[in-house]
Amino acid sequence: MSGIMTRNGHPDWAQGSRFTQRIRRRYTQQLELLPPGAPTRQGLQMLFDALRSTGADTGAALRTIRQLVVERLVCLDCNEQAALSTITRAMTELAEFALDTACLESARALDLLHGAPLTPQGTRADLCIVGMGKLGARELNVSSDIDLIYIYDQDGETAGDDQGRARISNQEYFGKMVRSIFALVGETTEHGLVFRVDLALRPNGNSGPPVVSLGALEEYFHVQGREWERFAWLKSRVVAPTQAISSSCAQGLRGVVSPFVFRRYLDYNVFDALRILHRQIRDHASKRSAGKPERSNDVKLSRGGIREIEFTVQLLQVVRGGHFPELRTRPTLSALQRLVVAGLMPQATAEALSKAYTFLRQVEHRIQYLDDQQTHILPTADADLEWIAQTLGFTNSCAFLHELDSHREFVAQEFDALLGGAHKECKGCGGAAPVSGASDFDELLGQLSGPFRERVISWRQHPRVLALREDSRARLGRLVLRTAQWVTQGKVSEAAAVRLADWIEPLLRRESYLALLLERPNVHERLLHMLGAARWPARYLLKHPGVIDELAGNAMFDERFDAADFEHELDRRRAALQGTGEDDDETLLNQLRRAHHAEVFRILARDVEGRLSVEQVADDLSALADAVLRVTTRWCWDRLKNRHRPDCRFGIIAYGKLGGKELGYGSDLDIVFVYDDADERAGEVYGALVRKLINWLTVKTGEGDLYEIDTALRPNGNSGLLVTSFEAYSNYQQRRGSNTAWTWEHQAMTRARCVLGNADLQARFDTVREAVIGSERDGEGLREEIGNMRAKVRASHPVRGAQFDVKHSPGGMVDIEFAVQFLVLSQGRKHAELLANVGNIALLQRAQACGLLPVPVGEHAAQAYRRLRQIQHKARLNEEPTQVERSQVEDERAAGLALWAAVFEPKALPELA
Repeated sequence: MSGIMTRNGHPDWAQGSRFTQRIRRRYTQQLELLPPGAPTRQGLQMLFDALRSTGADTGAALRTIRQLVVERLVCLDCNEQAALSTITRAMTELAEFALDTACLESARALDLLHGAPLTPQGTRADLCIVGMGKLGARELNVSSDIDLIYIYDQDGETAGDDQGRARISNQEYFGKMVRSIFALVGETTEHGLVFRVDLALRPNGNSGPPVVSLGALEEYFHVQGREWERFAWLKSRVVAPTQAISSSCAQGLRGVVSPFVFRRYLDYNVFDALRILHRQIRDHASKRSAGKPERSNDVKLSRGGIREIEFTVQLLQVVRGGHFPELRTRPTLSALQRLVVAGLMPQATAEALSKAYTFLRQVEHRIQYLDDQQTHILPTADADLEWIAQTLGFTNSCAFLHELDSHREFVAQEFDALLGGAHKECKGCGGAAPVSGASDFDELLGQLSGPFRERVISWRQHPRVLALREDSRARLGRLVLRTAQWVTQGKVSEAAAVRLADWIEPLLRRESYLALLLERPNVHERLLHMLGAARWPARYLLKHPGVIDELAGNAMFDERFDAADFEHELDRRRAALQGTGEDDDETLLNQLRRAHHAEVFRILARDVEGRLSVEQVADDLSALADAVLRVTTRWCWDRLKNRHRPDCRFGIIAYGKLGGKELGYGSDLDIVFVYDDADERAGEVYGALVRKLINWLTVKTGEGDLYEIDTALRPNGNSGLLVTSFEAYSNYQQRRGSNTAWTWEHQAMTRARCVLGNADLQARFDTVREAVIGSERDGEGLREEIGNMRAKVRASHPVRGAQFDVKHSPGGMVDIEFAVQFLVLSQGRKHAELLANVGNIALLQRAQACGLLPVPVGEHAAQAYRRLRQIQHKARLNEEPTQVERSQVEDERAAGLALWAAVFEPKALPELA
């Protein structure tokens, strides 16, 4: 071996391959016909033409090409340490070239006999050859078979021969084509074969027809499609003929396959499906190695092998790909990095799995280089092991085997942590006996007690429960029993258990949620804690059940909402959808809603766990609304058909709760739209933008809606234009001209802020706002107007009985807010510190600090306002009235009344006169 050298003086390790030796002996003259370097599609075509010119038929030429290509790859890999991608890309291009060539030749021959296959519209019917597995992912190994599925777009019949005879159905035509392609590519002749062809993944497997229509495939997915087939179709790709790759048939195929593989909801049902598939593979491998221990060293199928890396990646892709379109990639190494970016896998884990995958694939190739056999089992001959070790850069086989074992052990541990560990937990909960038999309803009820038992009894004749499959009913039983055990142990409350039953009952048709809670006990427990903490979370979870998977991560409770990350993530998902041509309006609407609902839920989870104050909750919900407005406006502008410029000179001004950063769960958005664009088309264009924007924010899709929008605070209210120029808005607010704002509109201005617009527009708005609320006013007239407005509000929200309404009763939140607005509008001109939009609490403290309120009226009112907000917030979370016993808030009520007296009875405070 050491005496054999390449032309550049390095050892010719490729000569250690017995396959290479055979090829070099048989094809000495033809080897020079393949252009130097890694084989390319162009080089393959040149080689094919050269071989055909020597008299070789198509089948012989393709088989010879295959032998020459693999010999070249052995040299590149073993002698020059070519990258794994170089080898797999070359093999993939060889397969695509061979199939394309065979397809074209077969079609020419069949057209002469039967005429072209036609659709009912009279156009030629398309055939798509779908590559599955490693061919679809462009990861083909050197001795791999190719998994194919043949799909044609429409039924019909052929045009017939020149005399119009010999017509056959399109199904028959394409069936003949499949057999012809196999003869050219898959049959073994004296020149060998090009690729072994496997059609077992087609609908109904080996018992199904060799080619099916697109409509038949779609029906099969709906009626018979199995979970394991979703993994198979994950890597599917139209590989031939070339013109079919961008055809309407290929586009239609994507539309059928994508919703089958990637479900709208997080789908944990696939865990069991993958466990079963993996168990079958391991059992098969064990049977093959029974009595033959050397077969246990299978780098693909044994523990810690290539398949377990692929399963780990594919499981996360299938479960999450419906929500994370950027995960919809075929190559394993690419998917690993995307899992990291999506936050589904640590960077270190992905890097280690990538290294293991690359190493195992390189070992697999060397095993196959030896004799060109489709095997993944390490050879037992010492010389062969030494050759593999040396071509990988190891000094001996011991060092190589140590590295191999290290990679496989890491892979096995990661795979078991993802799939095996969770499965073990589900067999028994909380140290109790296994509950797999708890699907028997009476046996289950015998293990329950209290209100939870009474709630579950109602399921005895419930149609949703009765309609469940046996395995799903067993899952429900295990989930109920685990919940009951946690109640007994004091880990969760009885109320939480009852609310869980209330929550899950309407969702029983979505069986994936049962699977999710069983697979993730920590999610199950945290969900119970949330349901036990308040009623509103249960209602929110019922509307948006998919968000419960957010409970899986521990870091969520220690984080705060990050608007930049939120916007970046949404833009990244949109880019991923654009890459696959799936960025239609409905998909983008749903992406916005899923992201928004997930963030609201994260804030809610931190809230009920006591990680956030009421002010922090409001800050985060307000920042989320700002971010949603920015993203939605960008997306709508990009998709606006009549836009007249690339940049959007548009602004959104927030009022009310959003303007004051006091947004609550489910609050609507009080906003006004303006534009700063002198173009004569601006009014029409921005009007269209606003209509589209409001529709995107408010329309209900399958994922719900985003916000209710209130634009009543725009100039002239509901009778005014939906969007106005900023100049017109400024003139209206500053009372220039005959059409001007009312005092109550200036009250609202105290809490206004520009949440969208360029820096210049925001600065100009701030100038207008300060000019408006800081203008000179008649104190007595303003006091009377605001007092009258308060009286109207009180009359429209009467408080009956002796209880105290934290918002509307005298001394409550509205009184405090009106007092603050009067202080700002009457004194802002003299005290600039009151002009900033810093919230009622800070403004009260500032008013006291500058002598407008006596000590401690301002501070007491600020603390009262904070306390009343907390009471209101807790009541709304529990869906309870905001009226409380007066004795509970006597201090807060007194503070509010004292503030009102200090502000609206100025004899005691000359500064306000």
